[in-house]
Amino acid sequence: MSEAAGAARRGDSVTLADVRAARAQVERVALRTPVFNSRGLSQEAGSRVVFKAENLQRTGSFKVRGVANKLAILGPGAGAGIVVASAGNHAQAAAFVAAQLGISCEVFMPATASIAKSEATIAYGAQVHLGGDGIDECLELARARVLETGKVLVHPFDDPAVIAGQGSLGLELVEDIADLALVVVPLGGGGLAAGVALAVKSLNPSVAVVAVQAASVAPFPASIAQGRTVEVTADPTLADGISVRRPGELTLPLVAKFVDDIVTVGEDEIADAMVLLLERAKLLVEGAGAVGAAAVASRRVTMPTEGGTTAVVLSGGNVDTGLLLDAIRRHETRCGRRLVLFARMSDRPGQLARLLTRLGASGANLLEVDHLREGFDLHVRENGVQLVLETRNPAHAALVIREARAEGFDVDRVGHAFAVEDEP
Repeated sequence: MSEAAGAARRGDSVTLADVRAARAQVERVALRTPVFNSRGLSQEAGSRVVFKAENLQRTGSFKVRGVANKLAILGPGAGAGIVVASAGNHAQAAAFVAAQLGISCEVFMPATASIAKSEATIAYGAQVHLGGDGIDECLELARARVLETGKVLVHPFDDPAVIAGQGSLGLELVEDIADLALVVVPLGGGGLAAGVALAVKSLNPSVAVVAVQAASVAPFPASIAQGRTVEVTADPTLADGISVRRPGELTLPLVAKFVDDIVTVGEDEIADAMVLLLERAKLLVEGAGAVGAAAVASRRVTMPTEGGTTAVVLSGGNVDTGLLLDAIRRHETRCGRRLVLFARMSDRPGQLARLLTRLGASGANLLEVDHLREGFDLHVRENGVQLVLETRNPAHAALVIREARAEGFDVDRVGHAFAVEDEP
């Protein structure tokens, strides 16, 4: 076994000295992002919770840290250009730093990549190739391109220089939070979690580090249990930035060594966290960046019991507006602030006006109305109407339903998002 391979298996392929050396290169490009208090999560958790807002980082994510260090180490060796594979955040970071250095950048992104991320990458000056099913296939395409062109591959996570660059975030956490007790960090391929955990635990072993994966694609628990990289299937997820089916050969032992616990969160929890961060903290965070907040909000993380601050890393903020709107609508429905009703009524003039008048009197605000005749078991003289209404809360939504039924209309709620008795 080579010395490098042995270091990788031991989990010391990257050291605190590497992270400290990377910091000077990172600071040439990246911002020192702010730390914000979260009163809402702090109250729910019973201890102080803060957000490390890497969603406000240059290019919208922490990825610029690792890329800056990698390209600094390559120096003239990157002159022929670089090739990367990414769901979007690593791509934007590579394109941004490459443009500053005046070198070319080619990017391989999944065919299903976020439109916002691919367009931003092109705007930074990179050549983008869309294709492949996920990061793993894009990495194979990127490696083939390197063999064709002689350019340099900048791996999104499994590279000592990249891991060390991401670790600079951990140094900032220790310096900025005097009573740091717990760090909650997203986990995809492992570059961020490995770098942050290494830095934090090396400086203060008493600080706990919890990494969070999307339940839809979570290879680390099985890989750690078996002591080798295990590939899992990947279901669609809001957290596309951490949708990696197999851990890195370098990141797996580092995560196993320095991360105290790994938890997973579901798609509903991720969506709720995205809206919570936007609504309560005024922070726009993508699904991958919100998994830490989702884990804390859903009580998947054991919080400090003897005081101290929990830092939740919001790793990125690059999200398509259409996806965000879907998450907002879903959240409003689950919270009883958006009510969808299907009403059957006789096909006589004035019936819809009568229903809308009663709904308006109940305080509901009409957002949408659609006449539906196809695909429903309606009498030949019946009309079906779907109504989307804005309501204040579940109790108000239940009142609106009772008022419509009291007026004699046959109405049913579409979906059962909130648990409130709506029968008269």
